[in-house]
Amino acid sequence: MPQFSGPPQPGRNLRGQPVSTDEAAAPAGPYSQAITANGLLFLSGQRPVDPDSGAIPDGVEAQSHAVLRNVVSLLEKGGSGPERVVKVTAYLADLKYFDQFNAVYEQYFTPPYPARTTVGSQLRGILVELDAIAVCDIQPAEGDPR
Repeated sequence: MPQFSGPPQPGRNLRGQPVSTDEAAAPAGPYSQAITANGLLFLSGQRPVDPDSGAIPDGVEAQSHAVLRNVVSLLEKGGSGPERVVKVTAYLADLKYFDQFNAVYEQYFTPPYPARTTVGSQLRGILVELDAIAVCDIQPAEGDPR
């Protein structure tokens, strides 16, 4: 049986290592773009924001592409790729966009598709957001701000 080793030691990061890139939208709050832990890469919700201009495109199709480009950038920075994603949660401002979103989604993921949940959600001024979990090869070194 595992032994309790006591409370976490100051300075010890039990959450894994952050992954970040200027090639995806900057976080809108106090969270990491992604975190690696135990061979997995956990992506925070990605918004349809152009990382260079900060612009949000109009329409669900354009926003879906923008979100998925940000997801791919983070996956690659984290030592993974779309083919290694195991779980996706897609958030749509209205489920009437389900078919339009799927048409774009299929351009970024191929069979066997990741497990996925799609939910209608109140989003702050956007139509699409997506988070994901993927298998990754790299574990950034302690202190590496990936």
